[in-house]
Amino acid sequence: MRFGFIVPHNYGLKRPEDVTRVAVRAEELGFDSVWVNHHVLHAGFILDRLGDKPYYDSLTVLTYASALTSRVRLGTSVLVLPYLNPIVLAKTLATLDVLSGGRVIAGVGVGGLRHESDALGKDFERRGAYTNESIAIMKELWTAADPAFDGEFFSFSGVKFSPKPVQKPHPPVWVGGQSNAALRRAARLGDGWHPTAITPEQLGERLDYLSARLDESGRTMADLTVSVRAELDVLAAGSEPQGPMQGTPDHLLTSVESYAAVGVNEMIFAMSTDDTSRIDRVMEAFATQVMPRARG
Repeated sequence: MRFGFIVPHNYGLKRPEDVTRVAVRAEELGFDSVWVNHHVLHAGFILDRLGDKPYYDSLTVLTYASALTSRVRLGTSVLVLPYLNPIVLAKTLATLDVLSGGRVIAGVGVGGLRHESDALGKDFERRGAYTNESIAIMKELWTAADPAFDGEFFSFSGVKFSPKPVQKPHPPVWVGGQSNAALRRAARLGDGWHPTAITPEQLGERLDYLSARLDESGRTMADLTVSVRAELDVLAAGSEPQGPMQGTPDHLLTSVESYAAVGVNEMIFAMSTDDTSRIDRVMEAFATQVMPRARG
């Protein structure tokens, strides 16, 4: 089992160094990856949480974190593809993959905030089709010597694309979401599936559906990484669990083993707080009290 941690760039911290030092500390503690979230505007629950406090740009933070680290993978959980131009994004991610020595994981999704989508001038109803096309375009640009594409939203030919990513054939694309549409997208276009806030029992049910869709695409579960995002907290002995990954070290270890038993390869942890001292304590507690046992 591999473990990742999401940096708190989306919790209104005034000092950007408090955000990026979490990435450095995660690497020091032995986590395998560091991650960022993605929103552009404060709308819906983001507005309720932050008001006018900062939500730092995802890929800028991840690029800065790449310069401060040397080993951890660098992931997005997840980029809302309908907000982004896939050609420009392919360039940004390929550049980051080169600069970081091949450490990028491109987690992607369709997004669910209509208010934000509308404000950005995007077609909320067509976001699934746009996402599918965006994934195909990025893979074409990353792998083809003479990339060309003719789709609903973008068409191009007679161009070159460079740099190509370090990772071959390309940085892994992990599809977020738990809906049937997300699972079909992961089966057809993804290198991984990355659901959020799902129990091991729920995960097993969804994996049955995913396996069937993979079979229809001529693929198997061996072709995908399964990564679960979960809220993390390490509680004192005797405390009642608050969720699969919110409890005592023994409870967390049991949960990790349950996720592994149904096929999870990596767990990505979030902490919904701007208290960086608490983040430090929980990261260290998990790294010292749970991680060695889970890996051993």
